[in-house]
Amino acid sequence: MFCGDYQAQGTIFPAPNFNPIMDAQMLGGALQGFGCDKDMLISILTQRCNSQRLMITEAYQNMYGRDLIGDLKEKLSDHFKDVMVGLMYPPPSYDAHELWHAMKGVGTEENCLIDILASRTNGEIFQMREAYCLQYGSNLQEDIYSETSGHFRDTLMNLVQGSREEGYTDPAMAAQDAMVLWEACQRKTGEHKTMLQVILCNKSYQQLWLVFQEFQNISGQDIVDAINECYDGYFQELLVAIVLCVRDKPAYFAYRLHSAIHDFGFHNKTVIRILIARSEIDLMTIRKRYKERYGKSLFHDIKNFASGHYEKALLAICAGDAEDY
Repeated sequence: MFCGDYQAQGTIFPAPNFNPIMDAQMLGGALQGFGCDKDMLISILTQRCNSQRLMITEAYQNMYGRDLIGDLKEKLSDHFKDVMVGLMYPPPSYDAHELWHAMKGVGTEENCLIDILASRTNGEIFQMREAYCLQYGSNLQEDIYSETSGHFRDTLMNLVQGSREEGYTDPAMAAQDAMVLWEACQRKTGEHKTMLQVILCNKSYQQLWLVFQEFQNISGQDIVDAINECYDGYFQELLVAIVLCVRDKPAYFAYRLHSAIHDFGFHNKTVIRILIARSEIDLMTIRKRYKERYGKSLFHDIKNFASGHYEKALLAICAGDAEDY
């Protein structure tokens, strides 16, 4: 069975009996004056799906003649602001926003590039490139090219084309590709690194599933272990991310969240980005994988490390329930 067949589930769904005008009014009230009713913001914005939030933004603009994102940025601060503002972007714009900031700050935040480009579908990549161009008047490929280097850059440049084959399998070719990967792990020349990333970036998920099985047969070794042994740095991290996403994307994000929470002392940017970006796609499935793999629930770990309205907002996106404490 191809592992990508599980039914992924998000945590945020369209709200029933949705009334954008009423929501816009409530938000306007919550954002008035010196204080700010943060509980009201959380109860509205985390309980509406993204397309509903966009309708609220429109209603807010018509009602107050102001931009809701602008008002949130002005009234809120710190990580709570990042969560609330992040929820307001359409998914391609949010990816574009994250990539832009990962490259335009001091130094490049490679892990953000890896998380996004290793996991997105062709359609998501295409929309993200368009959003990036519209929002920043800049070309995503050119920016990646200028901000990264070496085989890491080559692999990102390949992924950002969004030209992975879809649904196609060729069992005979799988054995051949597995041999190429095996050789690439043995010989490690520039040419072999290129062949390795071309296979991982362009073959369909279903085909790669077969290739990884063949690789195990040929080498007696798991492809992830082989990559970890043969390569290092961000190139190695990116290749492993691609393999993990092919095998089980929610498990990849569970691993990234656990690492962000426990290895990096709660790396806020990563936690916020994954929770928001996956909230309507597979966050419920990510929560399941997290609990299965690490024993503690994601809900429990967020409660442990975050606090205040920031914690409340993250937990609301997680849509945790009593059994998660």
